Amino acid sequence: MTFRTIIRHFREGFKNVLRNGWMSFASVSSIVISLFILGVFLLLSLNINALAGQVESQVQIQVYLEPNTTVEQRDQLNTQIGNMPEVSKVQVVTKEEGMKLFRENLGDDGKELLSGYTEDTNPLPDTLVVDVVEPTTIPDVAKKIEALKQTTTDKVISKVKYGEGTVEKMFKVTNTIRNGGLIVVAGLAITSMFLISNTIKVTIFARRREISIMKLVGATNHFIRWPFFIEGAVIGLLGSGVTIGLLFAGYDRLVKLTQVELGLMLIKLVPLPEIYLSVGGVILGLGVMIGVWGSTVSIRKFLKV
Repeated sequence: MTFRTIIRHFREGFKNVLRNGWMSFASVSSIVISLFILGVFLLLSLNINALAGQVESQVQIQVYLEPNTTVEQRDQLNTQIGNMPEVSKVQVVTKEEGMKLFRENLGDDGKELLSGYTEDTNPLPDTLVVDVVEPTTIPDVAKKIEALKQTTTDKVISKVKYGEGTVEKMFKVTNTIRNGGLIVVAGLAITSMFLISNTIKVTIFARRREISIMKLVGATNHFIRWPFFIEGAVIGLLGSGVTIGLLFAGYDRLVKLTQVELGLMLIKLVPLPEIYLSVGGVILGLGVMIGVWGSTVSIRKFLKV
């Protein structure tokens, strides 16, 4: 294919978009509506995944130490747990710090309840708070820490808690939410492809006479197909571009309007700068791909003259 032929195909492709204004508008509108619905669910899925990850990351292992544990023994255990490859951080919470946090959590109503406890009568133990690299490994890490209780000569570990039973159920729920979101988005993507493809088929069906004439005067299938191929790409690009503009403008506005209300519930929507490249790339690529695919599939039957 020569350079002049390529230029001709691109020129014809762009001309066809303008020449068949109403049909092109129908195709672009179909792409915008379908991809906008898909984009809304994609953003919803991303935010649900982010919220699930946030909830998972807040799960910690509490290692309660025996009352007679020395600082040296506590630090030694701290080092042992910190050296585990699954552990990201170990924080020491002394019984004094624990009592202070307890008082803060109870607020004014709890002042009288805890007034009788002094430094000498503090019943809380020293605690090691363990964060892990991957939240789903928490049950396994807790078991490894429990094993230290049996293998170490100094019996410094009193209890190991991480919300056993509840944590496993929470991980199942978050995984179900993630998988459900992926299935919905994938289903909408497939539905959008067929809906947009059918609209493009109608556009090309209306020009079947033009294709037949070109075929009869000797034009090759390759020569006929390329302008439609480029036309489909342009329609897909226009539709996805409009979708991205509308979707991101609305989402950015939503993030700003709900920032305070959701913040009070400790919920935070994913900021637009963190996702605009990935979401925009998916929508743009999908729009162009569907436009090209719809044109290619639709024109095939009319080339058999």
